[in-house]
Amino acid sequence: MRIQPRQHLLDIWRATARASYSPDSGDWLWGGREPANSISDAEQLLCIMLPATEIPRFRLDRPNRADDEVIRSLRLLGDAVDIPRLMVRVMIDYLEKYTRPNGSPDFSGGSYFSPADADDKPEDEQIDLDVVEGFTSSISLMLAALGFVKVFRSEVERIDIRSDLNKLEGLANQRLSAAMVGLVRSFTINAFDMESVSGRALLRTVNQERRNPRRVTEELQESLQDIAAGLRDLNVGVEQVEGLDRPGRLFECGWSWGITKGAPVVVGFDSAGLQRDGYALDAPYLYFTVVALDSIAELFSERTRRLGLLNDDHQKLASTLRLRFDLVQQYWATIASFGVGRWPLEDIPWRTIDEKESDYYSLLVTSIAARDLAVRRDTDTDLSRLGRVLIELANRGRITRRAFEDDPAIRLHEPGVPIDLEGTEALGPPLTWVASDYAPLLLKRVIFVASQINDIEMRAELLALADSVWDHIAERRMSDGAGNYRLWDQPKGAYRTVTRMFEQTSWHHTVRVVESLVFAATMAGSAPLRSEPLALLVKDLIAEAEHLLDRELLEGSAQSGRALRDKIEEARQRVVRSREIMADRPGSAVALLLSVLRELDDLEAARPAALGDA
Repeated sequence: MRIQPRQHLLDIWRATARASYSPDSGDWLWGGREPANSISDAEQLLCIMLPATEIPRFRLDRPNRADDEVIRSLRLLGDAVDIPRLMVRVMIDYLEKYTRPNGSPDFSGGSYFSPADADDKPEDEQIDLDVVEGFTSSISLMLAALGFVKVFRSEVERIDIRSDLNKLEGLANQRLSAAMVGLVRSFTINAFDMESVSGRALLRTVNQERRNPRRVTEELQESLQDIAAGLRDLNVGVEQVEGLDRPGRLFECGWSWGITKGAPVVVGFDSAGLQRDGYALDAPYLYFTVVALDSIAELFSERTRRLGLLNDDHQKLASTLRLRFDLVQQYWATIASFGVGRWPLEDIPWRTIDEKESDYYSLLVTSIAARDLAVRRDTDTDLSRLGRVLIELANRGRITRRAFEDDPAIRLHEPGVPIDLEGTEALGPPLTWVASDYAPLLLKRVIFVASQINDIEMRAELLALADSVWDHIAERRMSDGAGNYRLWDQPKGAYRTVTRMFEQTSWHHTVRVVESLVFAATMAGSAPLRSEPLALLVKDLIAEAEHLLDRELLEGSAQSGRALRDKIEEARQRVVRSREIMADRPGSAVALLLSVLRELDDLEAARPAALGDA
């Protein structure tokens, strides 16, 4: 990749510090393009906390070991000792700010909710509704906070700081429990008959060969029977759904936009606070399903396990969510790749069961399918097909192709894809959620698929695509100015026909860019792909090099001068080193061995002349 994630993240940290902190007053400045809300404020903190907890060189929780360049990027916040103390204080402020008077955490969407009709004004009860992205952003932030506390506590002795750490830990544990309970109660299963509008829409999607619908329904039910059995066994936070295995019965599963209407209370978790009534449509939304799956995956990450961040209540809730996670991923991967010919996912754009279609929905389904296919398939074939879909989505989204006048694809980015929040009309005018993260989500998925694939040519093609997507995202960085701070998002930077100009930072978009760069940094730090032809070549080169070394010793080089003996020993050490790294880095091993063979050939060529002189 040409992307330089370290440098870009340092630039983002400098800009985030400028946008978020007043050194004169010592106050943290909440809000950006949208007025402050529980999600935006969490995203603002995650712009710093996500790299600080996911990338070792960016860690802030061990002041004595902090990287000098990293600290310099946040110098507006203080030095290596001041910065972690400030972040503790700010995270406590966040947790207290978004705790309701009754002591329960607040996960409301606030200013992220938009009226479907621009002339309408949402009621206070509507903007106060908890939303799935409120749960997921809190899970990410609380895991970051708890890990930060666990490490930083071992670095400090002052009583007042340890007291703040204990307070942060207690509040974060409660909010994490409440967020996980919210996700459990937002899970939904939507069953319908094959002859219904939803059933016919799903069959049109999966029936790429245009075969008999009833036969396709039977095959689909057979493919989904294990998933249906797992869903029938769910008994926490969801109403039982009957007839999933009935002939002609189809279903979807995933997460709604918020707590579903009539969702049962999850018993046994009083520490999570009051469990509010739900209003969300009892049916899955692709967008909220994707963000839910991403956050649940963090509960089982290596860092979460290594630091032991989940207490007993968290562990129970995590097990409940893990089961839903597995079932949902298997379901959507099955739907996306159903059949023996062209996949439904390859029939772009994706059409939902409520007859809506968009390239953005194709990207969301790809996001779900990618993780499942990476784990469950034995070859690169399926991942390569996903890679081709991502390449096509980049073209169709006018990221790697020039947009034309009045190109409808631009609406994927500005104003974004509106998502109707069905159920909000019970409290006032219908509300929508606008998703405009097509480009950073595409970059994140391209990097993920590239990191999982073993085909060198396909990986190279996807990494080239990642570079192109990043170039597009970089064009949308806001220019310096009041409230901008060179963060995101300014679509007009990439699309000249866009008329709207933004003056404030969107933390929602900026944190999506940060997530993508963290993915890129993780991949950059991983081992390169192993080339089998190079691995075979290494074995042959080692055999030749060792034979020539033995012959050189036999011919008397070992009895020559000290300089020559040192050269022979150095060559021998490089052969040993090449053997050590040949499994993971055969290309590097080849380079070492070629240098050894060249030197040995020089010695051999010089020997006749030396003998003649004698």
